[in-house]
Amino acid sequence: MPPKFESYQKRRLASSYISVVISIALVLFMVGILGLVLLKSTLVTNRVKEKVAITLFLKDNVSRKQINKFKASIAEEVYTKRIIYTSKKQAAKKYSKEIGEDFLTFLGENPLKNGIDIFLKADFVTPEKMEALETRFLKNAFVADVSYDKPLITLLTENIQRISFWLLVFSGFFALVSIILINSAIRLTIYSKRFNIKTMQMVGATKSFIRRPFIWQGIKLGLFGAFLALIGLAVVIYYLDKFAPSLGFLKDYISLSYLGGGVLIAAFLITWFSTFFATQRFLNLQTEELYY
Repeated sequence: MPPKFESYQKRRLASSYISVVISIALVLFMVGILGLVLLKSTLVTNRVKEKVAITLFLKDNVSRKQINKFKASIAEEVYTKRIIYTSKKQAAKKYSKEIGEDFLTFLGENPLKNGIDIFLKADFVTPEKMEALETRFLKNAFVADVSYDKPLITLLTENIQRISFWLLVFSGFFALVSIILINSAIRLTIYSKRFNIKTMQMVGATKSFIRRPFIWQGIKLGLFGAFLALIGLAVVIYYLDKFAPSLGFLKDYISLSYLGGGVLIAAFLITWFSTFFATQRFLNLQTEELYY
């Protein structure tokens, strides 16, 4: 083979590999961005839910000792995120400040009640679970009434379900597109070696022996593309953390590990399957079919 032609072939092969790596990196970068949105949307949703409180108004004959014991028992429940106790005296001061005058001066007595605000864990902020908690608390001997914003809970749950559904649909569609794009890029590199594959097959090499170097090469290209994608994601996350520090992008090590692991696993699986089926296709072709 003439040196010039051999050099040309090497440059062509290197160019093909570079284009595959760039394609994989771009696709995995977009997959990573989408994964970041999904992970942080869950965090934001949970934060919103955990700001919703259910308020227990206690009966006037409940002693301070009984209140403390009741608060301790609520704090230990699986649904409790945190609790805030507001005495009737504190409630009166707060209400007087809101209306701009001391309403106790003309009422003569404090009509308000001692209250406990229970901020629930995100999993328990649903209409069904909060209604069950309301029924349970109303049966308690210490509780005079239970209050929470039912329309808000219903609206919040419906909107979260709707957003989650469309995010999952979009994620599934984008994952499918990603697989197709990476598969096409890898098939193009293997297509250029279809005659080598058939030659090896004709001299007696087994299919698994022929596939092995192609699969290993595809995995290496995929992992290198994933590495580039992770660098891009790291830059994006760094600047997002600067603009929205409250979301704690850099401090959320669990989400970051899921994201990085997900990108690497996706790169490995997609390139492995794509290379396997691409080589299998050319292994099953007849010699005359290689020209089409």
